[in-house]
Amino acid sequence: MLAERGLLSPQWRAVWEQTPRHHFVPDPAWRQRRRGCEPVTGRERMDLIYSDEPVVTQLDNGEPDGPGIATSSNSMPSMVARQLDALDVRPGHRVLEIGTATGYVAALLCRRVGERNVFSVEIDGVLAARARANLDRAGLSPTLRVADGETGLSAHAPYDRILSTCALREVPHSLARQLAPGGVLVAPMTDVFYGGATVRLTRQDNGNLSGRFFHGASYMPMRSHRLEKPGPPDTSTARRRETDTAPERLHPLGFALYGSARLPGVRMTHGFHQGVRTVWLQDEHGSAAVAGGGTVTVYGPRDLWAEAEEVETEYTALGRPDTTSFGLTVTPHGHHLWLHTPTEPLPARSPRSPAG
Repeated sequence: MLAERGLLSPQWRAVWEQTPRHHFVPDPAWRQRRRGCEPVTGRERMDLIYSDEPVVTQLDNGEPDGPGIATSSNSMPSMVARQLDALDVRPGHRVLEIGTATGYVAALLCRRVGERNVFSVEIDGVLAARARANLDRAGLSPTLRVADGETGLSAHAPYDRILSTCALREVPHSLARQLAPGGVLVAPMTDVFYGGATVRLTRQDNGNLSGRFFHGASYMPMRSHRLEKPGPPDTSTARRRETDTAPERLHPLGFALYGSARLPGVRMTHGFHQGVRTVWLQDEHGSAAVAGGGTVTVYGPRDLWAEAEEVETEYTALGRPDTTSFGLTVTPHGHHLWLHTPTEPLPARSPRSPAG
């Protein structure tokens, strides 16, 4: 399936065929639904495993009687294939994986670069033990450690390649320091303004990392990068008006990347309410806006919808650039998102008050 879609090179196809996915998925596993996770077993489990869907492999960090929130998974095969293609590994490359999970990606890497060149860290000791058992059954012995991926694995650095299988809000500088000169880091990034986009960064001669986003991807965040739910908006200031800007205009990932730089700290969430597409914006200080069906309701001291409309107008004037037009540079002093070239960082705009 993946090879026919052009997602697997002949070398990766051979590795894929040697590494059955079901050997790395627990029974039961879970399917992610809009309103939660449902257990799957038997034939349904196998059908899910060999579809192009994520398979949830842990709920509630493994704690019993939780609300049933997915906290670990075996990612969509197409997403894994795109990440590994972007990683551009060669036999003999030393690779650090952040987030062992079931051990499946570590197994793929072992069969591509050799098990002595694969290093993987997992913060959850129970998941790490299961991954080790899965890899042992496959006859593979990469170096596994129970550790926070935030800090990497400095004892075995430097690495030619670093792959994060969990989403990062920012690239920890400890990982940048563990990448060899000219080395590549591939990671799904997440922000309060966009759900997920995968970036390929190369270490420059000055130690900075820089590169382009190449695909949308929604991954579970690194545990230390998880977000708290925002508090309620200031509903006493609610004001409603008509709008000509449809939520669909704010949906493309290119806009979300642009908006994340222009409106830092603002959350954007898309969804449906009573069958109507809506978009929800909220900042950290009680301002919010919800738009859909030709109307918008704004809350708090900032007019977030007016700001979003202005940013969307800017984005349209730029030709509505796609995901691959954007990139990221990581330095010891922080991150900046850029458009077209690293010399064009996108600045934040000033917040707008209700009076404009």
